Amino acid sequence: MGDHSGYRTGAERVEVLERILGENERVARANRAAFDAAGVTVVNLMSAPGAGKTTLLAETLRRLAPHRRIGVIEGDIETSLDADRLAGFGASIALVNTGNGFGGECHLDAPMIASALPRLPLAELDLVIIENVGNLVCPAEFAVGEDRRAMVFAVTEGEEKPLKYPVMFRSADLVLVNKTDLLPHLDFDTEAFRRNLDAVHPGVDVLAISARTGMGVNAWCDWLADPLGAPGAAPTR
Repeated sequence: MGDHSGYRTGAERVEVLERILGENERVARANRAAFDAAGVTVVNLMSAPGAGKTTLLAETLRRLAPHRRIGVIEGDIETSLDADRLAGFGASIALVNTGNGFGGECHLDAPMIASALPRLPLAELDLVIIENVGNLVCPAEFAVGEDRRAMVFAVTEGEEKPLKYPVMFRSADLVLVNKTDLLPHLDFDTEAFRRNLDAVHPGVDVLAISARTGMGVNAWCDWLADPLGAPGAAPTR
């Protein structure tokens, strides 16, 4: 059965987790103080891999960057592929590869965000968008100092996802339902998805979009531009 002598007990694991989360909260507060001092609004954008975050961000920067000063913290385990896709739209971009000194984590935490701040001209920005690592679990568990959270959900993922991954759906201030241009080709049950979402996060703002065609992206940009995140910024269901 192998040698398990090096395994921690349940109590030890809880203690280690509490230390990690406690340190993360401390750094998140420091990040928040830095953002507040610079007068910057920060949005943490989360999703599963392949939901369309980067495509949405490219379209967002195309529309917003000429009018607002935007920074992007781009999180990936490896490569600069997504950061490279966002170059040239007028945003300041800081890449965080979690495989470089952060253990290859499947999320961004507060210390990782803190490592990116010296590479952003915070005092010259109005808005910072954090593109978190693609994962439906871990990113929702770590505060990073953000003002608000949005998640991108693709209709190709299936209507049961809010029930299977409730923590992320529950933590979002806005759920962007992406790839709606594919609905005629899918068996996605929109009403079942809405019921499942309401079961885990009643009343959350929902916005139907297609990052590929641009449908709904202006409403998303309006939500980003509203520093209070008023519910009316996103259309009701």
